[in-house]
Parts: sequence; C-alpha cells; structure tokens
Amino acid sequence: MKKLMIVVACTLALALCSVNAFAQADTLKVDYFANANTAGAPDGTFRVTDPGTYSGGNICASIFVFDPYQELSECCSCLLTPDGLRTLSVNSDLTSNPLTGVTLNTGLIKAVSTIPVNGACPLPTAVKPVAAIRSWGTHIQNSNFAITETASQDATLSSGEITRLAKQCTAVQIVGSGKGICSCGSGD
Repeated sequence: MKKLMIVVACTLALALCSVNAFAQADTLKVDYFANANTAGAPDGTFRVTDPGTYSGGNICASIFVFDPYQELSECCSCLLTPDGLRTLSVNSDLTSNPLTGVTLNTGLIKAVSTIPVNGACPLPTAVKPVAAIRSWGTHIQNSNFAITETASQDATLSSGEITRLAKQCTAVQIVGSGKGICSCGSGD
C-alpha cells in the first residue's frame, strides 16, 4: 500500500510539472496601458530586454495586445539580442494597427519569451517558450496624465495559454489582411 501511495504521488507530481511546464519566471510578462491615444496625454512605452540568460543567444518577444474586452487586437514578435533593449510606443507600435479598426485607450500587453526560428522572429502563431525576458511599462495615470513606470508582472504560462495565444494570432494573420500586426519599435 505504501509503495502504491508513493507511485501515485510521483505520478501526480510529474503530471503537475508537465501542466505547468512554462511556470518559470521570465517566460510570460503581463502589463497594462491606460490613456493611450488620448488627447493631451503623453505616449506610454513598453520596454523589453534579453538579459542574456538563455544559453541559445537571441530570443524573441512575442507580444499580444488585448482590448478591455479580452479580445486580441494586435500581435507581433520582436528580436532581442543578449543585453539589448527594445522600446515600443504604446500609441505607434502597439495600438496603431488594430484588427477591428477600433483604436484602444486601455488594454493589456502580454510578452512571451520565445526561441527564434532560423534566426528570425516570425509572427507568434507557433511558439517555443524559454525563460529569458524582462519588461517594463510606463503608465499614463488618471486625468492628470501622471507617468509611472513599473516592471511587468510574471504570470504562469500554461500549455493551454500558449496554444490559445498562438491560435488567436494565427486568426489575426488570416482575417486581418495586414491589420492586427503590431510593430517592434526601436532599439536592440
């Protein structure tokens, strides 16, 4: 009986590990933006870097921008070299080409650290996550437009979430006719 309990416990532990295979820090970063594309408000920024912790070298920041109704508005994938810094404008790079044509004022940004494909970062329609990304966002607060900056938050990236993100970006690519694709800003 004791042997059976040990086998069950080990099997359960392995199952949990496989479900949360991407639960490592620096794989999925989550941030928000507010007061984007608002008259009189400054532009927010989203900064991503590769701290050089991935032994394979370059990584991609697979970026997914959601509207306040949890619908994917834009997606893209940006190359990051070790110790490089890429700065993306919320207004110009992340919200200027929405799939639906509706310009966003608030929303959510998810950045997944992924492995390049043949040295490039194709649209994130199929991704292989790796723990190796850091990000920060400036936030334009309230009606006074005060600017704050914080590090993006780590979140658990399940295999279901990565599949959902990739499928949504594939749909954007298929139906968008060029709409719904964000751009990679400057730097790196």
